[in-house]
Amino acid sequence: MRSANNTNRTQILVAQPDVAFAATLTRYLEGDGHGVDQCHDAKGVLRLAGRKAYDVIVLDLRLSGQGDVELVSYVRRSSPRTRLILLFEITKLERALEGIRRGAFFYLPESCMPSDVALVVNKALRDLDSEETIDHYEQGTVEDLVGSSPAMRRVLEMIAKVAPTDSTVLLLGESGTGKELLAGAVHRMSRRRDMPFIAINCAALPEQLLESEMFGHVKGAFTGASSDKRGLFEEADGGTIFLDEVGDMALITQAKLLRVLQNGDIRPVGSTRSKRVDVRVIAATNRDLEKAVAQNAFREDLYFRLNVIQIRVPPLRDRLEALPSLVRHFVARFNAEYGKNITGLDEAAQVLLRNYPYPGNVRELESIVAHAVIMAEGPIIRAPDLPEQVRLGARAPLALPNYAADAIPTLTDMEAQLIRNALERLEGNQTEVAKKLGVSRSTLWRKMKEYGIAK
Repeated sequence: MRSANNTNRTQILVAQPDVAFAATLTRYLEGDGHGVDQCHDAKGVLRLAGRKAYDVIVLDLRLSGQGDVELVSYVRRSSPRTRLILLFEITKLERALEGIRRGAFFYLPESCMPSDVALVVNKALRDLDSEETIDHYEQGTVEDLVGSSPAMRRVLEMIAKVAPTDSTVLLLGESGTGKELLAGAVHRMSRRRDMPFIAINCAALPEQLLESEMFGHVKGAFTGASSDKRGLFEEADGGTIFLDEVGDMALITQAKLLRVLQNGDIRPVGSTRSKRVDVRVIAATNRDLEKAVAQNAFREDLYFRLNVIQIRVPPLRDRLEALPSLVRHFVARFNAEYGKNITGLDEAAQVLLRNYPYPGNVRELESIVAHAVIMAEGPIIRAPDLPEQVRLGARAPLALPNYAADAIPTLTDMEAQLIRNALERLEGNQTEVAKKLGVSRSTLWRKMKEYGIAK
């Protein structure tokens, strides 16, 4: 937040109808080295907060008529990282509590001393400094793992901007590109970081089970429902839900997800009563949702709700500068997991990894490194330690149909042929094919059906 002005001083707004109180509090804060502005009515808050990003705003709720908290919502929308400290009339505690629910940092009775408020202001600034340190560390860690190509720098810039808000985020990209890693980074860089982060793979569960997992169920709702069960949305209350492969969600479940995004209501399977939850939704898919909407396979209204901030994650083959960091990360993890002491890779192994096309992206690289760590007999991973598809398939041309000399195959053609090649090589073992291609079993089945590939 120090970038709000041309100075490194923290910037504080004291919004207080009592001029004498505001002046005394300002002297305390300026004595601590802070820059302080004052205003004495709601219009002043709107004017000043609209043109400057304050680190802390001390807001007396008496500025909003009968203690209304709409000013809290305004500040949270316009400057999500600003710490709001509310002063309230002792008979209107419920207004202060509503302000906290809307994102205020702390509240104090308006009868307190200015010195008490100054102490809380400094506590808020320490909290803000701690958050920024975590954010910088988190972004640096993610950059190490996903790379710093121009495309990925754009992704990281967007994540840094959207994380402090409560906006829904739609991550688009091929399977295995690290979308869950990025969703986790958004959560940990948000004000919800201390609350749950729960991931759901929408393609991995049958329709009824997915609905029950998401929203819960009541006893007797279906065969086997022997007791009430809380859903993952309820478990994540106050935190973040990551809906992976949201494009594979059934239409009836889409309708129920839409209700959550519209008004925060969930209804357990078999129940007639709704529950309120406060959950941020981050969704991801490798499908073309606009095409799915046109084919009536995905609800248009849900697409618009999810697509507030759209981030496209490039495939690993387009950001190979991330390869060394990713390999080091996975080697360190599997060293610890398997009790090995791998210190590096020989030149031949490095060349093979650089030249492999990674159809399964980062998820496939993780599997490749695990294989190599297990197979390595010494501290150095050698070319023979790598899986067969890496040793034999590095940059191997796809066996595509015979196109005219000037024709360029579409990505759909190439994807269909890649699946056919994999099925042939793995003798029709669809579970192994899905694993090698870095997609879920249901996604592979759907694509085979889409391309008319025999089972």
